[in-house]
Amino acid sequence: MTVAASGALKGEAEAVESGGIASKPLAMVDEALRLAGLEREQIEYLAVGIGPGSYTGIRTSIALAQGWQLARSVKLLGISSSEAIAAEAHAQGVTGEVGVVIDAQRGEFYLAVYEIGPSSWREAQPLRLASVAEIRAHCKEGAQPIGPEVTTIFPQGRLVFPRAAVLGRLATGRTDFIAGESLEPIYLRQTTFVKAAPGSSLLETKATRKQR
Repeated sequence: MTVAASGALKGEAEAVESGGIASKPLAMVDEALRLAGLEREQIEYLAVGIGPGSYTGIRTSIALAQGWQLARSVKLLGISSSEAIAAEAHAQGVTGEVGVVIDAQRGEFYLAVYEIGPSSWREAQPLRLASVAEIRAHCKEGAQPIGPEVTTIFPQGRLVFPRAAVLGRLATGRTDFIAGESLEPIYLRQTTFVKAAPGSSLLETKATRKQR
């Protein structure tokens, strides 16, 4: 979490994770506020990463923001992970065409292409689902793969994480606020649910399937 005022960074509490144990969000909130010398009541708006990424982490962040808005009427912004990663790469001095790659599970990846220059960057291709073969073909055309876990599949890639400080900077000056109930994670795949048979729990259903 990052606390900023008038475009300047005031305090930051951050945990860089990739599939590990979930952090303690409220403890991070308190630490960032302590470093900034602010109280929760002084926060006017929150910028939230809406993915794609860790299902639990994104849902936790959204739930925290929604609860905060209900309690304090703060303004909310949702920012994609791909945008935050591209902005962080730009801050690190990366230039040229990059492919932001995020693991989507099931053998697929999220891919968004950005053109990064010395002083600015822009989205060249919007976020979509792509196979390993598609991303490799794109890299052969000159795009550098970047992302939080990219080197596990693409050794030539560059590890770049969607940092909280970058999220705060991206939110500065924006006015496209959103109501808490409209804040949703970015999913490009249709969500499906399996309904348990009458009189059975979902746990029982899974156990039965394992025995087949």
